[in-house]
Amino acid sequence: MLGDGWERHRPAVFGVAYRLLGGVADAEDVTQDVWLRAAGTDLRDVDDLRAWLVTVAARRSYDILKSARFRRETYVGPWLPEPLRTGPDASEPVLVDESVGSAMLLIMEELSPPERVAFVLHDVFGLEFGRIAEVLDVSVPNARQLASRARRRVAGAKGSTPQASKAERERVLLAFRAAYEAGDLAGLVRLLHPDAVYVTDGGGRAAAARKPIHGGERVAGVMARVGRQWRADRIDLAEIGGELALVFYREGRVYSVDTVQITGDGLISAYRRVINPDKLSHL
Repeated sequence: MLGDGWERHRPAVFGVAYRLLGGVADAEDVTQDVWLRAAGTDLRDVDDLRAWLVTVAARRSYDILKSARFRRETYVGPWLPEPLRTGPDASEPVLVDESVGSAMLLIMEELSPPERVAFVLHDVFGLEFGRIAEVLDVSVPNARQLASRARRRVAGAKGSTPQASKAERERVLLAFRAAYEAGDLAGLVRLLHPDAVYVTDGGGRAAAARKPIHGGERVAGVMARVGRQWRADRIDLAEIGGELALVFYREGRVYSVDTVQITGDGLISAYRRVINPDKLSHL
């Protein structure tokens, strides 16, 4: 009886877990836990199966999210969300919107666990505050307040950085790839905002800067040097987290996934590179 319903709602289960935890492996674990819980439960009296499954996924993710704060604090170097392929070739279906993009996940990372849960469940998945209050073990007014506070913080962070259009993003990424492959330092500088930041996530498993690098010219210099030292077999444009990104391949494997934040005037203000192999093995 669960079969058809599970297949229909599995993307939502995975989707809520990924948005809350920022990791594909963690989201897959939660999805498996929800399946086991659902398979062992009499669901005949459940009138909204999607809401029930999403609620169970959120409760499990919330438990992990609270303990994950310690894991983040002990993570080696900067932490970035685990890349999720979301285009037509994606292996994991997920409800795609801006809330799975790396920029948005990093904004939500600044929220407290209860704020993040309330925001994702209400603003992304449309759950009523009664269910959210049960997940968080708070009153309905408190759940509403948490979502409202999170919404204001998210809106403030998004409003401070106007986003480029999809067409502009593609243009900038193609130009950046060409300059990177050519070792064109001046070309890289022209594409980077003067205050650009470069963040690499190696997680102690790959050579990476332990702190963000600031300044367009400095970032361009570092990237040109890295490009000479670690030549990619190819660099593809792919949809990651609902947005175009660059995927670097070396020796037939994904070497890095690079997501960017582009200002309204077409300059890269943030360049984020995931090279931790543990975060790339599923791609």
